[in-house]
This record gives sequence, C-alpha cells and structure tokens, in this order.
Amino acid sequence: MTRKLISFDWAIKKILRSKANFVILEGFLSELLFTDIAILEILESEGNQETQDDKFNHVDIKVKDANQRIIIIEIQYSRELDYLQRILYASAKAISEHMQEGAIYADVSKVISVSILYFDFGSGDDYIYHGTSKFIGLHNQTELQLSEDQKDLYKI
Repeated sequence: MTRKLISFDWAIKKILRSKANFVILEGFLSELLFTDIAILEILESEGNQETQDDKFNHVDIKVKDANQRIIIIEIQYSRELDYLQRILYASAKAISEHMQEGAIYADVSKVISVSILYFDFGSGDDYIYHGTSKFIGLHNQTELQLSEDQKDLYKI
C-alpha cells in the first residue's frame, strides 16, 4: 500500500523511536489514556520470536502507566478478521515476558492493549472504544459490534 501522507505508524517507527523524542509520544499516550505514561521500549516485530515456530508479536510500543500496569500499543494497517485473537496473543505474550520464574500468579501484571487501527474493527458509531470483553465508545457510549464477516469467522 503506497501512502502519500505521513502516518502515525511512520512517525512512531521513524521519528519518535529516538529516546530524545519519547516525551512527545509519552505526552500523546498520557492524554489518550488519562494517566501518566512512561515508554519501556519500542519493539521490532521481526526480533521478538523466541523459537523458530513462535509467532511474531506485532506490538510496536510497550509502556508502563502510573499504576505500574504494562500497556502494549500496536499500530495496524492490514485488516484482520481475527484481530481480537491477535490482541489476546500480544497481551498474553507481554504477561508471560514479565513473569519471573518462581513468582506467584497473583503477581501477574495487568496488561492493557491499545490498538490504533487504519481499518474498521467492527460496526459502531464511535472512533475510540474502551472495554474489557466489550468495547464501549468513549464519546457515544455505544458497544462495538462484530462485523458480519467476524460473526461468520467466530461462528456466532
């Protein structure tokens, strides 16, 4: 896909990956999430496989909020009907990466996933959604619905 304009994805991967520019990105994310954000790392998806059979974790940024929660942020251009499972996979991988051997499961870090998408994720009338197992629009308070293709994929 040829892009004519500078995208947020390009800005994060090219301009904002410099630690000198982290304050810009941290400020944006702090306002978006209503909490102070500190960037832990900007990740390369090609370098995060632990084994040859392991799937890439396409997370672009890993941050920590004021409550010490780990937040994974992904910018996604390509449409994927099973994007909910992708979020689940990336969240689970982030949890397991931060769990020390021998630690009790009560110490599992809470992981929040933020996805900045360049495609329709489902059917809804808002552009920012927040949820746990449901995604609720921040502006209109409406629930994001699965598209018909997603319902077919999940056999709902």
